[in-house]
Amino acid sequence: MRTLSKKTQYSLRALYALARNFGQGPTLISKLAKEESIPQDFLENILLYLKREGLVVSKKGKGGGYALKAPPERVTIGSIIRIMEGPLAALPCASETAYRKCDECIDDRFCGTKMVMREVRDATAAILDNTTLAQLCQRMDDARSRHETIQRESEEALMYYI
Repeated sequence: MRTLSKKTQYSLRALYALARNFGQGPTLISKLAKEESIPQDFLENILLYLKREGLVVSKKGKGGGYALKAPPERVTIGSIIRIMEGPLAALPCASETAYRKCDECIDDRFCGTKMVMREVRDATAAILDNTTLAQLCQRMDDARSRHETIQRESEEALMYYI
């Protein structure tokens, strides 16, 4: 399987932050870069690309920055990854949006590799296309809260009183 590029990983992190701030106005690139530990020059290029692709909007001047164009409940992780990486399928013959017969394939109607990679693509799409930025941010917040609760309880359990 192919891995997500650093550009896509940074894009997702930036979009999670923008999703959390949705409806509160634009976020400065410098603030986003610092809070998400993304090199600012790289982030600027990413946000310009996401703007051209219609995922974010920008505002110049005082109070400017970037914001999600659509509510986070309407933006799927699958749509973001397709914008950044292209088709989800690991092979062109397994792609739904960019199908192309593999050069080395004799007859792709009977190709076992295509069959299994199509199943992988379909399972991946089912997860990514049914997970929104809002859902994922909520899951991340819940996980952070559980972790902090466990850590706090652990620290209290180890407290010795004299």
